[in-house]
Amino acid sequence: MTTYYYILASQRFLLEEEPLDEVLRERTRHYQEKNKEIDFWLVKQPAFIEAPEFAEIKAKCPQPCASVVSENSEFITWLKLRLEYVIKGEFEAPSSSIRDPIASLEPVS
Repeated sequence: MTTYYYILASQRFLLEEEPLDEVLRERTRHYQEKNKEIDFWLVKQPAFIEAPEFAEIKAKCPQPCASVVSENSEFITWLKLRLEYVIKGEFEAPSSSIRDPIASLEPVS
């Protein structure tokens, strides 16, 4: 199992009120310059919040929600400090309740 770290907030907050796309583009560019594999993902309506252990967190987060999931705890800590009004946490996957750490419940269009 791998430990994944995340920030979670409403889609409106992450995608409209904060310049998250700019932050993620800069991070992607930095990884490319360092020949580092991408270890973070933006997930709209993340499926992991449907796991029973996330019931309390889901109840606190305005819906629809979005998440940045990463294997890099320092990046997620930095995002939490940068964005402030987000929920930060971690989980292990794959597990019996979280099969795919970056699965989305949002319909594919």
